[in-house]
Amino acid sequence: MRFSTYTLGCKVNQYETEAVEEMLEAAGYIRDQSDEADIALINTCTVTNTSDQKSRQIIRRHKRKRKDCIVVVLGCYAQVSPEEVAAVEGVDLVLGTKNRANLLEDLEAVRRGEGPIVDVEEHERTDPFEALHVEDAEARTRAYMKVQDGCNRYCSYCIIPYARGFIRSRAIDDAVKEARRLAQNGFREVVLTGIHIGSYGKDLDEAVELIDLIEAIGAVDGILRIRLSSVEPMTITDEFLQRVQKIPSFMPHFHLSLQSGSKKVLEEMNRKYTPAEYKETVENIRRYFPDAGITTDVIAGFPGETEEEFEEGLAFVRDIGFSDLHVFPYSMRKNTPAAKREDQIPKAIKNRRAQRLIEAGKEMHKKFAESMVGRRFSVLFEEEKDGKYYGFTPNYLRVFVESDEDLHNAVRCVTIQGIREEEIIAVLGKE
Repeated sequence: MRFSTYTLGCKVNQYETEAVEEMLEAAGYIRDQSDEADIALINTCTVTNTSDQKSRQIIRRHKRKRKDCIVVVLGCYAQVSPEEVAAVEGVDLVLGTKNRANLLEDLEAVRRGEGPIVDVEEHERTDPFEALHVEDAEARTRAYMKVQDGCNRYCSYCIIPYARGFIRSRAIDDAVKEARRLAQNGFREVVLTGIHIGSYGKDLDEAVELIDLIEAIGAVDGILRIRLSSVEPMTITDEFLQRVQKIPSFMPHFHLSLQSGSKKVLEEMNRKYTPAEYKETVENIRRYFPDAGITTDVIAGFPGETEEEFEEGLAFVRDIGFSDLHVFPYSMRKNTPAAKREDQIPKAIKNRRAQRLIEAGKEMHKKFAESMVGRRFSVLFEEEKDGKYYGFTPNYLRVFVESDEDLHNAVRCVTIQGIREEEIIAVLGKE
């Protein structure tokens, strides 16, 4: 039988979709992203209400395209609201974020006419890390590697701890084995990802931390570049920076989670740092990596956020000078403390604040890119379009060069020349 996949949400979801694809292919299923696929697997997100809505739309769209296809829904939305997902017309199997090893058995049961099936269990503190593996992703340039799952932080606005459960870490030896397989299959870059990778190792018997894992992956032949997904400022200590600076393959891009630049709002979000502590971390990063790309996430319109607190946060964001900014209007998530508050911000105000943050983000991104003009960087080229090859610098600027040479999956030195229509232009340098 043929199957298609559709992924919403974060890098962890992307990794898990790739792992499920390989699991199905190993069992004899054929991947087919056309509308003629017999099975549609939809990996859902639930970080916002919009994510839930998109998930439902994708489910219905697949069923409209082919009424007799088997629709499988997994991921965070399926985990948190399995009955709601199962009630969507056309859903045959609901799997959640746990026990994905049951997928093949559950699919066979659905094919025998035993559906619909809801195979969702609550996470428990004793759950082990669920070992999923990816060896042969399509692009063969950059691979995501899931090394951690779950979160124990319980920020007041966030539903993800309920969707992902308690922290679980992947054994270093297992991660190194996957890195070696990826290198053998031609991958040059690995992105270490998880729900809260700063918690890596805290649940393991051996005394290891995220930096120990990075050092182990950095010793794998063939992996030329290592990146991190989102981290929090508490993770980036002076010792961390001293050690990571010695790893040649580590790429100096830090997606350092902020959420708000207001001290009071951060406290009410149950974030574990102050703006002053965040700024100190950024300054420390820049001492070790002067050209570092520092990106972040910010929530606009958290319940009770006053105009003064918003302006305080916006000024803080500008003061930091991020290389890019991801902005989200606050979204109520069922049963979270923030959703129960009566001082919710009207949608129009949230959207206005979000737009001001987005505009600030664009200005900062342009300023950061302009500051790199004339500089030389190595670039891993990942994509070709209309004679242009696109890739990322170590500090995560997306650049392009024009070349007749096939540069796919090549790491080459370039010089940044300028910006044209929001694209960053570079030229190949002499090796």
